[in-house]
Amino acid sequence: MTLRLYDTKAGALRDFVPLRPGEVGMYVCGPTVQSSPHIGHLRSALVYDQLRRWLGYRGFDVTLVRNVTDIDDKILMNAAAAQSEGSSEQWWALAYRFELEFTAGYTALGVLPPTYEPRATASIPQMQEIIERLIQRGHAYAAEDGSGDVYFDVKSWPAYGELTRQSIDNMEAAADADPRAKRDPRDFALWKGRKAAEPESASFGSPWGDGRPGWHIECSAMSRRYLGENFDIHGGGLDLRFPHHENELAQSTAAGDAFANYWVHNGLVHVNGQKMSKSLGNSVYAADLLGAARPLVVRYYLGSAHYRSTIDYHDGSLAEAEAALDRIAGFFERVDRRLTGTRFAGSGVEVVPGAFAEAMDDDLAVPQALAVLHETVRSGNAALDAEDLEAAATARGHVLAMTEVLGINPLSPQWHQAGSSSAEHALGALVARLLEDRQEARQARDFAAADRIREELTGAGITIEDTPTGSHWSIEA
Repeated sequence: MTLRLYDTKAGALRDFVPLRPGEVGMYVCGPTVQSSPHIGHLRSALVYDQLRRWLGYRGFDVTLVRNVTDIDDKILMNAAAAQSEGSSEQWWALAYRFELEFTAGYTALGVLPPTYEPRATASIPQMQEIIERLIQRGHAYAAEDGSGDVYFDVKSWPAYGELTRQSIDNMEAAADADPRAKRDPRDFALWKGRKAAEPESASFGSPWGDGRPGWHIECSAMSRRYLGENFDIHGGGLDLRFPHHENELAQSTAAGDAFANYWVHNGLVHVNGQKMSKSLGNSVYAADLLGAARPLVVRYYLGSAHYRSTIDYHDGSLAEAEAALDRIAGFFERVDRRLTGTRFAGSGVEVVPGAFAEAMDDDLAVPQALAVLHETVRSGNAALDAEDLEAAATARGHVLAMTEVLGINPLSPQWHQAGSSSAEHALGALVARLLEDRQEARQARDFAAADRIREELTGAGITIEDTPTGSHWSIEA
């Protein structure tokens, strides 16, 4: 089956055909590092990590570019506000501090690092080159008030609005710059002349005067620099379709670049049925989420819905993910224990089942793929019950391949810190001692004592499984 992706620009599912056989170039809008990352940022990064992993499994060599917007109105405003309260932190230091928080969140979730992760401030010349081409082609103009601003002329480009299928007559004014020098209130800023209150360090020389880039031109320049004038996939959150992605598309194509062949957008995150926002005070930050459960659990939860859907975070969300992962981990523990020392150990081929592949090829249908995963876990446990070790080994290989593709393999070293916690050591020692006492009681035919120990462990939420190789324990899901 050919991979199909929902292309926002086409408004339909399309067969994915890369520009170059075996290769994929993908640009994803990364964070504007003005404040700490929240649950929505993690979800977006995870979606494109899943897509990248699946493309890699399908044999593609993926070049993923995820930018960092490290200069922006809000970055400067937040730094200035902190300085007014006595902070000595400069805007660039604030941006880097939050960039590190984003990186830590991505790493904790097992999001693979991008091939390139450019900062906007490192591509100023490339931005200016695009702006100059737009001016030469009659699609941009420098403000006549001496401010140093440069704007994109939306009426000069008939295709403006094609990404979101809007008529320019129905669009609101662009709010990214002072409108006084605009020919049309919907024109958006390509270059922003330096204002007296802004630090000199946030200003760069240009043919139109000292200043800094507008937000939209940054991504056009960085995607072109690292992927070329035409690339396969442009991704980002649904909230970026307008104006950000609409403006990217307009300025890049007006400058003569083919730009992205597919536009992919991930859905948003709500909290208890409401849109997440600072005004509502319901923002869930990455640090809080990662502190509420194991990173693997958070990854499972955020990646379990279809990427285009809105997910709702509520009490119980992480518990459901924890239970699902416990079933997977329990199967691995059980099958590895049973297959050890048999001719079936390590015999399961690590390949995903056909039904899983069909789901992933169908616009990355992860919920359906997870259904295949859990059905395989169920059938694998049934095979163990029936002592069908060959079928159990086959199921193990399938489960391992599927969890690796989704980045949720509980056996992966990335989910295990060096050594166990002291609490885990203590629990393991206590249970092991009780199991020894139970075994001694059984050998002495004191079955009442053996049953009492088993009941005590069961009452504490610990499951005992008696096998030909001894008694083994696990914590109930």
